[in-house]
Amino acid sequence: TMSEPTVVHANSRDPSFADWMRGVQAQLEAALARNLPPGEAIPGRLHQAMRYASLDGGKRVRPLLVFAAGDLTDAARERLELAASAVELIHSYSLVHDDLPCMDDDVLRRGRPTCHVEYDEATALLVGDSLQSLAFELLAREDFGDGARQLEMVRLLARASGSCGMAGGQSIDLESVGKTLNQPELELMHALKTGALIRAAVILGALCGKPLSTTEREALDRFAKRVGLLFQVVDDILDCTASTATLGKTAGKDAAAEKPTYVSLLGLERARELAADLRAQALQALNLFGERSQRLVELTDFITRRKF
Repeated sequence: TMSEPTVVHANSRDPSFADWMRGVQAQLEAALARNLPPGEAIPGRLHQAMRYASLDGGKRVRPLLVFAAGDLTDAARERLELAASAVELIHSYSLVHDDLPCMDDDVLRRGRPTCHVEYDEATALLVGDSLQSLAFELLAREDFGDGARQLEMVRLLARASGSCGMAGGQSIDLESVGKTLNQPELELMHALKTGALIRAAVILGALCGKPLSTTEREALDRFAKRVGLLFQVVDDILDCTASTATLGKTAGKDAAAEKPTYVSLLGLERARELAADLRAQALQALNLFGERSQRLVELTDFITRRKF
């Protein structure tokens, strides 16, 4: 494995990472609750299901990345809130669609019945469609200042969500069941399925503030790619080592479905080594930013440590 990169230690006047994380999660929850249509607005059932699928859920890793990257460019919290909400709505929509019987056919998500189980399949399909539209509506709000940069943000999120990003990755995933993928093929699938949206979260957060130099943008992109892959490797390790109660979703499902994973490809020990390598490379890419990258450093460790 690579040598340990230097870790920037927290400034004593800053809130602890746990407090910062809780603060961002609470701010995002409030923003989503405010920006989602109220449950009593017609069509009520669809709006209630949209709220069910988006609120009270998950660790909000992507919004945390948006806010942490915003520290690099002194981004205003109001802008970060909109960008983080947009990314999280895309993520929530993808989970609703991924869980459908025609896809992964799952009954449990974030410790609760999946959207189509709680409501019905047709409603779940419309929930995904509506959450995706709402994400772009939020990013197109007029309070972003610079029109050209705002357009870049919309394009970035759209590309990360579509056939060259998340949806494309899911398509490769569905085609790969029962097949043996080699490591480059597996990496491509995950770079699209999981990595693209994680990378978009990081870049969008930075775009909410002052412009980055070309060198800084390249370093940030390098970080974002590594952390996207790291997230998936850790996810695969957890699927095979953690319980359903800990995960909040069905454990051991990848192996049962004969899905190729880093664990099935490399074995548990080498998958753990890969995670350590990716973490080191991600943190090395942040060295350029010094103390401004403190939250991104802490988040990288948080992603690496997720219960394994």
